[in-house]
Amino acid sequence: MDVLKQLLGRLHPLIVHLPIGFIVLGLLLQWYDRKRMEYGKVIPLVYLWAGVSAVLACITGYLQYLGEGYAFDTVKFHLWSGIATALFAFVMYAKLKGIKATNLLEKVPITGLSGLFLILISFTGHQGGNITHGEDYLVEPLPNSIKSALGFQTFEEKEIALNDENWEDAELYEDVIKAILNNKCVSCHNPKKIKGELLLHSEEGIIKGGENGEVIIANNASESELFSRMNLPMEDDDHMPPEGKTQPSKEEIKLIGAWIDAGHPFKGTIQEIGLKKDLFLSFFPKKHDFDYPDFEITAASQDSIKIIEETGVHIDLISKSSNFLSVSCINKPAFSDSDFESLLPVGQQIARLDLGGTQVTDAIFEKLAMLPNLTILKLDNTSVTGKNIESLKSLEHLKSINLTDSQFEQSHLQSLENFKSLQSVYLYKTKVDSKGVQTLNEGQIIIDYGSYELPIIPSDSIIY
Repeated sequence: MDVLKQLLGRLHPLIVHLPIGFIVLGLLLQWYDRKRMEYGKVIPLVYLWAGVSAVLACITGYLQYLGEGYAFDTVKFHLWSGIATALFAFVMYAKLKGIKATNLLEKVPITGLSGLFLILISFTGHQGGNITHGEDYLVEPLPNSIKSALGFQTFEEKEIALNDENWEDAELYEDVIKAILNNKCVSCHNPKKIKGELLLHSEEGIIKGGENGEVIIANNASESELFSRMNLPMEDDDHMPPEGKTQPSKEEIKLIGAWIDAGHPFKGTIQEIGLKKDLFLSFFPKKHDFDYPDFEITAASQDSIKIIEETGVHIDLISKSSNFLSVSCINKPAFSDSDFESLLPVGQQIARLDLGGTQVTDAIFEKLAMLPNLTILKLDNTSVTGKNIESLKSLEHLKSINLTDSQFEQSHLQSLENFKSLQSVYLYKTKVDSKGVQTLNEGQIIIDYGSYELPIIPSDSIIY
């Protein structure tokens, strides 16, 4: 029986549009027919249908109220105005059909009843919209200055500003958790709009909980309603914040869970409470890690690019927002040290250079030093040993060197030690001992030896 009640209740959002449509149609026909008097028999019938469908809407709406756990204070205006709308539809039917129900009904002009009916259906629909989407649904996209001018309460978004230097000293609740709740939850759970009788703007409100009791259980995030509802699928009716509202990020939800598991403290720094740094990295300033320098440069000559491409070298713009170039010799494996000079007309713009699989030798290093903005360099599958690689030390933007399957030797590895911006060196299948040096320059440069092995998982043993 409960399942049937809930099922019929959930038909309310569908059925409720029928009386609205009939009422609006009836009002429009009245206005259109005010002089012609051609639809005198049709309009009463429209209002009769409106009344019948409004009764169905009232029944399903009441079942939804019972089955979905709404507080009566939340639905009372919509409920009573809905019943009034259904009754008024039958009043309009009786008036237009000439049924003499009461003397008062006969005295009120039809235009007055129509105007009152329009106000009533508008109020009822508005109350229903407030229940479904919240009172500020229509104005939510507006800037806060306009919402304030219209008399709506605003909640300024609070920025969570953390970095490597200050994250441990930040107050966990005041600087982080409170900001998340303010930005994503408080618009529906504040003193002026207590949805579900839950307040999330203060410590007292969070601890007190809502109409269903506590929303946080200390040291148990998985059983805490505040956390579990955030993790529900978006299509679930119990998901919070509701669809249409700004959703918290996965990192923010995870942090709410970690805070609850730590006992939901309202005082104390992140260091004092003992949460790990990786929970907060998403709030750190985003570092630009482009594979080209972070400044503007003039565009290379199209004539120069065309001449180079005619030799078999491929050239592309790295990004539509930048004039830096990506140059590849993938279609010219015969490229050798002597061919390098052909690239110099666009040397200032080359940021990414792929010489993998070509005939270049160690002599190429001194030539590569002539490309001041080189950022990514690929020398895989070549015969280079690393001799003279220290010539690249002058390249301020060089971040990555790929020497995979080359003849690179162990003795030249330390030459990379003090490269200013170098971050990654790939040495898979080279003459360097993969069990030796793993990092250089105090960990700034990562040596990647490849040959990764994935852990065995149960499905690997399945025979299809």
